[in-house]
Amino acid sequence: MADFLEFRDVSKRFGRIQAVDGASLGIRKGEFFSLLGPSGCGKTTMLRLAAGFEAPDAGRVFLDGRDITDLPPNRRTINTIFQSYALFPHMTVRGNIAFGPETAGRSKAEIRSSVEAMLRLIQMEDQAGKKPDQLSGGQKQRVAIARALINKPDVLLLDEPLAALDLKLRQRMLIELDMIHDEVGITFLYVTHDQGEAMSVSDRIAVMSGGRIEQVGTPAEIYEAPRTSFVAAFIGDTNFLDGTVLGDGPGGSVRIAVPGLPEIGAAPAKAVAPGQAVHLSVRPEKIRISRERPEDEPGRVVVPAVVEDVIYLGASTRFWVRAAGRRIQVVRQQLSLPGGEAPIRWKDDVWISWLGGDGFMIDRFRRDDEKLVSAPPQRVGEEA
Repeated sequence: MADFLEFRDVSKRFGRIQAVDGASLGIRKGEFFSLLGPSGCGKTTMLRLAAGFEAPDAGRVFLDGRDITDLPPNRRTINTIFQSYALFPHMTVRGNIAFGPETAGRSKAEIRSSVEAMLRLIQMEDQAGKKPDQLSGGQKQRVAIARALINKPDVLLLDEPLAALDLKLRQRMLIELDMIHDEVGITFLYVTHDQGEAMSVSDRIAVMSGGRIEQVGTPAEIYEAPRTSFVAAFIGDTNFLDGTVLGDGPGGSVRIAVPGLPEIGAAPAKAVAPGQAVHLSVRPEKIRISRERPEDEPGRVVVPAVVEDVIYLGASTRFWVRAAGRRIQVVRQQLSLPGGEAPIRWKDDVWISWLGGDGFMIDRFRRDDEKLVSAPPQRVGEEA
């Protein structure tokens, strides 16, 4: 499928800050696409380049095959929703939604019909006469969405639209946003630093760091097969392993030696040679923890460990264990314990294990990316 909104090698600098650095990205028509990354990574600058609020220092922006780089915002069929809602306080809900088509000179009958359709879409027919100060945060956000959609844009840009809402309301609004997108079918470009938001609603995600695009893929691809340790650490939690390639293994796998651990098999993400240093990641939920040593199984890595910390989270329990001089994180879902096994507690002797195929080979951090990960997990190859 051809790209609908396209950034071609765009760059933007603000003084000494390189906000966007040679980014290329294609977004398909009708996608719910998210730009995800920590503060200062360049995602909002990318959105402003699409809207026309900023001009790139280099590169071009295209919409449906047309170069829009030099067009002013009012000549782009793109609307933006901001975190602040930006509603007119003196206007009612109906008046706010009608503002765009009224300014465009559409007929009264067309405006009335379009406003009623938008009120039904956001389920606020009974709130149409209220002013913004009489609405909740979620209601204001819905009005802002309706006011943008009534102009029939080709692309809707959403800049951290739920950041001002509390957790429960944010979760509910995410579901509503997804339903609205499915109903109207236009392209959504969603900017967020919240991985949970991006993972739950996006068709695809671009993870950004330091003005660059680290990886583009579906939520499952980004989580299950991150290409860099920045992506692996920013999307969820992970354990890092530094090892050395021993040679080829069965089924196209590679045998890897990690000091203090049994030989590990993994599928290579790229061509590797014996003796080459490699970097692996194993998600905490892929690791099993038990009091008894698990039975031997082809490809399973089994290691004795001691529990150093336990955090009960309701639906799951998070463990930090010491294994072969490394601090490793394990997550176990709150299922019934097999055979009436007693709960695992602090300082217990345990066994951890995982299948070689549950780890994945990734590129290391670039030095200037390390500071961008918010509270990165300790690398498993290092002492605490």
